[in-house]
Amino acid sequence: MHILIVEDDEVARDTLAKALREVGHTVDVAADGLAGLSMASSAALDLAIVDRMLPKLDGLALVQSLRATGKKLPVLILSALGDVDDRITGLRAGGDDYLTKPYHMSELLARIDALARRREAAEASTRLKFADLELDRMTRRVTRNGKRIELTAREFQLLEFMMRHSGQVVTRTMLLEGVWDYHFDPQTNVIDVHISRLRQAIDKDFDKPLLHTVRGAGYSLREDE
Repeated sequence: MHILIVEDDEVARDTLAKALREVGHTVDVAADGLAGLSMASSAALDLAIVDRMLPKLDGLALVQSLRATGKKLPVLILSALGDVDDRITGLRAGGDDYLTKPYHMSELLARIDALARRREAAEASTRLKFADLELDRMTRRVTRNGKRIELTAREFQLLEFMMRHSGQVVTRTMLLEGVWDYHFDPQTNVIDVHISRLRQAIDKDFDKPLLHTVRGAGYSLREDE
């Protein structure tokens, strides 16, 4: 993992950085809140460990500024302030975890692992992948073999439904319920039109078609013919 430590105490900062590097993490450091905010906002990081009492910008203000910009970087707050109200304040400011000083290094490492698992689970729930086709629900980005595919909102919703049921035969009734929520006349050809447009978008420029019509049954997203 790529971890940022924002800590003004040089000894504590260096000790923590050394311990994290020894277990295989990449570590950047900042000695004050403003520098930490700048690095957290611009760098590709997996986690930030932020001391609460910092010069120039305190740790809570740093986290609040990150969250105000929409940054979802996991943050572990370290602080000598360990009362329940202090911990609640830190979590409400946007911290994902709160550890009081002094702490055991083994507990800090365990909390880092827990935050990493939580982030991986959250990312997995927003991303769908089938063959070389990928869909990200958070960014609304669709790619196939790394090539960006532009879809309308309805085509995106249709593709997401098909990917969640990949390998299955998806009937018109399933699409009617899951994508259109019965908000059109089922006797019209609106499903066929959108399937045709989606097939054009995801299959036209690629060797292997993925979206197939199953005669008399519906449609299927699969790799075989």
